Amino acid sequence: MTDALEARLERILDERYHHLHPFNLRMHEGTLSRDEIRTWVANRYYYQTRIPKKDGLILTKADDAAFRRDWIRRIHDHDGEAGREGGLELWLRLAEAVGLDREKVATCGDVLPGARRACDAYVEFVASHDLLESVASSLTERRAGTIMVVRIEAWEKHYPWVAPDGLAYFRSRTVQAPRDAREGMAYVLEHARSPEDGDRCAHALERKCEILWSLLDAVEWGGSAPTLAPGMRLRSDREGWLTVGAERAVQLNASGREILELCSGERSVCEVGAAFAALHPNEPAAAADAYEFIEAMERERVVRCASRV
Repeated sequence: MTDALEARLERILDERYHHLHPFNLRMHEGTLSRDEIRTWVANRYYYQTRIPKKDGLILTKADDAAFRRDWIRRIHDHDGEAGREGGLELWLRLAEAVGLDREKVATCGDVLPGARRACDAYVEFVASHDLLESVASSLTERRAGTIMVVRIEAWEKHYPWVAPDGLAYFRSRTVQAPRDAREGMAYVLEHARSPEDGDRCAHALERKCEILWSLLDAVEWGGSAPTLAPGMRLRSDREGWLTVGAERAVQLNASGREILELCSGERSVCEVGAAFAALHPNEPAAAADAYEFIEAMERERVVRCASRV
């Protein structure tokens, strides 16, 4: 059973891991803009902050002290420990290297709503599933080392404006991820003792791949250009501002009007958020509020977000 299960898990990674996502393909082809790189770095940092949280949850599920001693190393790899910087610090250095404000990235205040949902979904999955499924969900590490090698080569070739020291996180994962993946796979193959266990492990890995894919979908959305949907227009009446279309109208408050006026089709979602935040410098959540409003208006078909790729 172990050979068949390992082959099944490897097929899932070959077919569903986010190395195939269009955003990652463009990253490695060297066609991302500086703004796209920065959006990815800022939002991916939120994912990095979730990793030690999910690993902490995994530790609480384990009765075996030897397992806990090995697994806790993953938390140290991200949080750091005495005399050794962790992945979170290295990612903030990457943020600085691409031209972002380190402290602003660290607050995670401007994370796109779809990215936040995707990252939180990983923690929620681990919280709500048993140890075997939780470990199986981590097996995306099986491809992480490989994608990091590709990423380092791509960034050195296509994005020379990023200082080489900024790539330290990628380099660290070329060693850590394969080691973690070997340990995780060994655990899954030893403890998946029935066909039902194998199915649960496969479904857990599929879910993790979906989460990573959704994170990149959210980043791509942040680079799309929002504008009023065809047939919609802004107008005022005695009660204030609203959007009006052939079959519906949506009442707006002052902030909603400001955001929609910024949605000209020339700015990305992230640029709209930054412009709205500049109008409200005393409101720390202004950019995040703008993202959520645009997302809501897109659901209402008031706004259309078009790809700029």
